[in-house]
Amino acid sequence: MLVDVVRKLVVVGGGVGMLLMATQVQAEGVNEICLTYANGQFEPKEPTVHADAPLTIRVKNMEAKAMEFESATLKVEKVIAANSEAVLNVRAMKSGRYEFYNDFNEKARGFINVQ
Repeated sequence: MLVDVVRKLVVVGGGVGMLLMATQVQAEGVNEICLTYANGQFEPKEPTVHADAPLTIRVKNMEAKAMEFESATLKVEKVIAANSEAVLNVRAMKSGRYEFYNDFNEKARGFINVQ
């Protein structure tokens, strides 16, 4: 009887340990980049992130007027008010080069390199 209880605890305890391990790996697998938009340009222009992990993009608009962060390949668009910031969440992506731009100033472009 006691042996059965111990076996169950070991099985349940092992499962909890695996669950905690999976949560840590998932948290570490998230990509995050910060883009600044100032003087009509993005910086950095070509950040690199890891493939097959969700991406969080923080865009800081330092301009005195609104801008629209847009990317057809990333499937995101967001108007960002003057002197403010926004956070965009993007699905996990395969390796490649994904273009983004300011829809209000299409000369302001960049690429996210996913490797």
